[in-house]
Amino acid sequence: MNLLRYTAVELGKKIQAGEVSVLEATQAVLDAIKAKEAAVNSFVTVDEEGALKRAAEVQKLIDEGKLTGPLAGVPVAIKDNMCTEGLLTTCSSKILYNYIPTYSAEAVKRLEAAGAVIVGKTNMDEFAMGSTTETSAYGVTKNPWNTEHVPGGSSGGSCAAVAAEEVPYALGSDTGGSIRQPSSFCGVTGIKPTYGSVSRYGLIAYGSSLDQIGPIAKDVTDCATILESITSYDTKDSTSVKREDSDYTSALVDDVKGMRIGIPRDYFGEGLDPEVREAVLAAAETLKEKGAIVEEFDLGLVEYAIPAYYVIACAEASSNLARFDGVKYGYRTREYEGLHNMYKKSRSEGFGAEVKRRIMLGSFVLSSGYYDAYYLKALRVKALIKKAFDNAFSKYDVILGPAAPTTAPKLGQSLDNPIQMYLGDIYTISVNLAGLPGISLPCDMDKNGLPIGLQLIGDCFKEKNIIRAAYSFEQTREYKHSPLAEA
Repeated sequence: MNLLRYTAVELGKKIQAGEVSVLEATQAVLDAIKAKEAAVNSFVTVDEEGALKRAAEVQKLIDEGKLTGPLAGVPVAIKDNMCTEGLLTTCSSKILYNYIPTYSAEAVKRLEAAGAVIVGKTNMDEFAMGSTTETSAYGVTKNPWNTEHVPGGSSGGSCAAVAAEEVPYALGSDTGGSIRQPSSFCGVTGIKPTYGSVSRYGLIAYGSSLDQIGPIAKDVTDCATILESITSYDTKDSTSVKREDSDYTSALVDDVKGMRIGIPRDYFGEGLDPEVREAVLAAAETLKEKGAIVEEFDLGLVEYAIPAYYVIACAEASSNLARFDGVKYGYRTREYEGLHNMYKKSRSEGFGAEVKRRIMLGSFVLSSGYYDAYYLKALRVKALIKKAFDNAFSKYDVILGPAAPTTAPKLGQSLDNPIQMYLGDIYTISVNLAGLPGISLPCDMDKNGLPIGLQLIGDCFKEKNIIRAAYSFEQTREYKHSPLAEA
């Protein structure tokens, strides 16, 4: 019996029923990681000893009837930008090569309270800056569907680990599409919740007004169940929101009759791969056949989303990453003369090229003389984008479009052309700028056998609408296992 064939919820049921022990499930995951890591490189750290010890503790609590939740005993991987007490947390950067946090992120603690067993930390683009998981100081992660292609990013390690069936589910973070785009490339499902729904406490910040933690798993049921566990109001996060409607699993209903779905014409212009276009429109047709009302409309402002996003994200990054200076923790250069020279050399040697590029861009747009021209203008555009979505959601329950303009590019292709890589975020970033929830789920394959992702966007705090639409669509498809999962 291959335990990694099951979804997280299915495995949880078997553990509760006593058909599988937590130790067996954890050992199966550790064995899969050992067998597949050389091919995929989705982990930075694997905590075998800690996972087995935790498995025994969780099993005891299940036997005593103290842990009865759907995720109790199910192993999980955590993206390497979330603090985990006593476990190396590097953000896939040389500058944090030796950082072991003394506390855990709130989302991680919520999972542990639900009985999760953390097996390790997944690879990512350095400080979540990138769309391919190629900027990591720990080597590139490869796509389980074809190891010559990227898994997407920045949560590429988490998505590849789920797609390769190394773990049943994982946590990722989404600043401009970093859960949804790699989910699309790896043929898995990922949710970016409404901004403020999941605490950012313990998430090492990139763009504080955009970052959001979310689940990555095989199907919509898993994602809704995980999101239910990690949604919480947290006084330690000033942007955290109190919610009464976080029973996301109640939206797992195969019924879209009368649901109004809008398709932005702006999303189907030049730059969109014809196969992706066809697959996404076919998915819309499927929902229409199931009773949804599907219409095209003009969203507007799409072409301004990328410049606004990169100005805001880089400005916030230059501020957030100022704390990595070689003084209190992390990497410090060996030879230096005086304090300023130590700062300069530690940061020059510790940060990778993409991170430096974004820090410099951010520092530039925040500098006097340019602040009004770039940063304030970007904030005004952000407000206009939110208004455009508000208008759309006065007519529609859900907006449907592609998660990415193409399927996964080949390794090395994107790094040669950073601007092209930035343009790859065109369908995902406006969701972060407006603080909206979005889900990506597989809808088809291209001629090269690479997955195509469908994105559904909801209004603020209306995750249930996108979960219901995604679940209904998912009922018409079978989950496809990647070649590495079959191995």
